Amino acid sequence: MTAALLELRGIDKRFGSLQALAGAELYVRPGEVHALLGENGAGKSTLMGVAYGLLTPDAGELLVDGAPRTFRSARDARRAGIGLVHQHFTAVPALTVAENVALFAGWDVEPRRLGQRVRELSQRLGLPLEPDARAGELSVALRQRLEIVKALAADARVLLLDEPTGVLSPPEAEELLGMARAFAGRGGAVVLITHKLDEVLRAADTVTVLRRGRNVTSRPVAGLAARDLAQAMIGDTALLDEPPPPPRALAEAPIRVAFEALEVWREDGRGVAVRGAVLTVRAGEIVALAGVEGNGQRELLRAVAGVIRARRGSLRVDRPVAFVPEDRTTEGLIPALSLTENVALGLARTAPWGRGITLDWAAATARTAELIDDLGVKAEGPAIAAATLSGGNQQKLLIGRALALEPLVLVAENPTRGLDVQATRAVHDRLREAAARGLAVLVYSSDLDEVLTLGTRVVVMHRGQLVEVPAGTSREAIGRMMLGAGNG
Repeated sequence: MTAALLELRGIDKRFGSLQALAGAELYVRPGEVHALLGENGAGKSTLMGVAYGLLTPDAGELLVDGAPRTFRSARDARRAGIGLVHQHFTAVPALTVAENVALFAGWDVEPRRLGQRVRELSQRLGLPLEPDARAGELSVALRQRLEIVKALAADARVLLLDEPTGVLSPPEAEELLGMARAFAGRGGAVVLITHKLDEVLRAADTVTVLRRGRNVTSRPVAGLAARDLAQAMIGDTALLDEPPPPPRALAEAPIRVAFEALEVWREDGRGVAVRGAVLTVRAGEIVALAGVEGNGQRELLRAVAGVIRARRGSLRVDRPVAFVPEDRTTEGLIPALSLTENVALGLARTAPWGRGITLDWAAATARTAELIDDLGVKAEGPAIAAATLSGGNQQKLLIGRALALEPLVLVAENPTRGLDVQATRAVHDRLREAAARGLAVLVYSSDLDEVLTLGTRVVVMHRGQLVEVPAGTSREAIGRMMLGAGNG
């Protein structure tokens, strides 16, 4: 068997009373795409933090090319040939593509030579980029491409990819997975962290599954099915069986959202994000919006939710309306505050225990405890900080708080991004229950499979314009519509 490029042996890591890793192991060999799976909190990110020098293990050893190594920083890891592409973009928006690559890789900034060097590298990798483009003006797909080029510019031989396709359209995701396979084919190695089991089956050679910081299995992917992976991750394949979307609302159901010739400025004020949009959403519907990020869906949803104002056109939304923002830790919750304080911030204006400038904290705490119990939030109690919850439990609380407003309309942006199978299913169930109670639900997801799973109707947004997807349209055709290539 080929010797491993990267080995993590018997890794222990504890954060206070939390045992994040307990003897975890990973062996990554040249020429392979190695998928790393596990539920939220299983230890995947912690293990990658150790591999990239961001965390020091309490026990165990790390080897590169068979030699024990000690990484005291990410710079040490990069010097050893380890590259990490974070789930969230790290490029400096004000700098050009070439300047970002040089900054990350430690290249000399020679203006005449630098641009050509970056152009040649990106083309050789099959990820062409314009060196003089500002990073902040790139599309989401190109920003993701820049992150990979940065890592490989530092001569990475092992590429750690953390949820790399979460913001990409299906064709873009296939392009990225193809790049990963090509990199491995040239003798490199890729560790692919993803919650999308179909990606593992399509792209990976080997899979390692962690559960509660321990290895459950490590084996070749050949011959495995999605249910095998789910069984290893959570022990319950029934969670893969999503119910079909609810039936399309009857024509006589009341219209809760209606807009026509709608025009909305981009949030940064630089041009129009939404132009000429027309849509109605009836009570009992889940209208799911598909689109590559940056095509106006963020501004559209926020206009419907009342967060920003429309520039032109007619917009009618029945009130009250509840909004679940995309980033739960910067817009949805305040991580340092307690669960009670976060619930109070969201409900105090409408709750009987919030009156004027006073607030009945005992009542707010009791209401928070009820929400925790009703939503199945795993928390020690209302007094703990929101930061101590897993991403899935934070999202449950956020959606539960929104529904506690008893809205007529619910608007949700990427409600399951970064969540595992169990947490995703719980969020989907909540959205379906809301529609069944007569709410009009408008939801955007960058994951096309989620759009197709949830939507009673599907609408594609491209360059600020909406196109309704005819019933029966294939997934591949919708992917082409997201890129503006017609309805095929």
